[in-house]
Amino acid sequence: APLTIYKTGDPKSGRWSVANAAFPIGMTDPDLFLDDDGRLYFYYGCSDKNPIYAVELDTKTLNPIGQPIALFNSNKKEHGWERFGDYNEKDDSPWVEGAWMTKHNGKYYLQYAVPGTQFKSYCDGVYVSDKPLGPFTVAAHNPLSAKPEGFIAAAGHSSTFQDIYGNYWHISTMTISQKHMFERRLGLFPTFFDNDGVMYVYTGFGDFPYKVPNKKISSPDELFPKWMLLSYNKPVATSSELQGHPARYAADEEIRTYWSAKTGNKGEWIAMDLQKLSTVNAVQINFAENNTKTMGRKPGIYYQYLLEYSTDGQTWKPLADKTKNTTDVPHDYIELKMPVKARYVRLTNYHMADGTFALAGLRVFGNAGGKASTAPDKVDAVRSQIDRCVVKMSWAPKPDVVGYNVRYGTQKDKLYNNYQILGKNSVTIGNLNSKQKYYFVVDAFNENGITKGDKVIELE
Repeated sequence: APLTIYKTGDPKSGRWSVANAAFPIGMTDPDLFLDDDGRLYFYYGCSDKNPIYAVELDTKTLNPIGQPIALFNSNKKEHGWERFGDYNEKDDSPWVEGAWMTKHNGKYYLQYAVPGTQFKSYCDGVYVSDKPLGPFTVAAHNPLSAKPEGFIAAAGHSSTFQDIYGNYWHISTMTISQKHMFERRLGLFPTFFDNDGVMYVYTGFGDFPYKVPNKKISSPDELFPKWMLLSYNKPVATSSELQGHPARYAADEEIRTYWSAKTGNKGEWIAMDLQKLSTVNAVQINFAENNTKTMGRKPGIYYQYLLEYSTDGQTWKPLADKTKNTTDVPHDYIELKMPVKARYVRLTNYHMADGTFALAGLRVFGNAGGKASTAPDKVDAVRSQIDRCVVKMSWAPKPDVVGYNVRYGTQKDKLYNNYQILGKNSVTIGNLNSKQKYYFVVDAFNENGITKGDKVIELE
């Protein structure tokens, strides 16, 4: 069926007029791209069978000029990132969707999402061409944008834009997919084009605090204040506990699990012991919307609470008083103007939007005042001979480690992919390109900092 395209010069006004009453292409996931020469292109596609398509549009009528061109489809045999499942482990055909065009230095970078919104592996690939309608070649660095693990995973179906300083950003879909398959959030990641024109999205430590820049930057290191995670698997006490939603779920760095109190009443609380006096710079409170019956936008959708800290568990001081808050902030992030020394953090409910008082994560960031852990000195990495998209890695555990971050890529000096590991010293990565060689290095991190690995592993 034909579609209607509307236009406005002022989106906030709510006043729209019809630009094309009968657009002839029925589709999903549209992307309009206006080239430097004033020509307009249209990219679309959302299917587990059909490819990504493109066609030029008449700028006056917004009707297609000529027939749409099929640009590319999935190739799950060679492209591990296109495979179904949280860990690219399933054989179903992926959904190829979410086209987005970015032009940089005369080259056309066509981004697309695979394998499905509901998976931790949801990511963006990229193809490159010298022309807006192709032919397109799969980029050597893929997936372009992936965040396979961490507090919240996935980085697919994105839009790439520039800020006023010229920095590129990638705004992505991230998965929860528990209450509904498409339950999700948005993530924002810095994006770069290196000196060879390789486009990459930096997702390393992508759900830790970052500073938004007020100038042009050249590397993600300029954004990271090095505030480390202090709350992972820390002891938690609560006012009450709903069966199936234990207190430890508020500290397990997994948005898909959550602690819940038995009620949403004022006075329900959760307290965390950081186990040592630490410098606290920021706290993120991630509400879990348990047993909510509210759908859509309604008055009263906000959380009111008191966030406190203590050095001894007896005397408490306010960190953030949100007892009068009326703004809807389900992932409230509190960055302290001045850091505090604290061992305990406590959150007390004053008002819930709906349902029970429940948290997917009470996340505390800062520094525990000790030494950074050492990186693994010997890493075993074996690429599967049956399926070259898969590599298995392991290393001897190190003391005082919270987690590891594997950096990898297809060139020794371009380790642009990141894979975060918490609570174990091995990982299976299944999102490689079977036709390419890869390089890997393993960094370690704890509550005091990150130690970069210095032994790069080369796998043919």
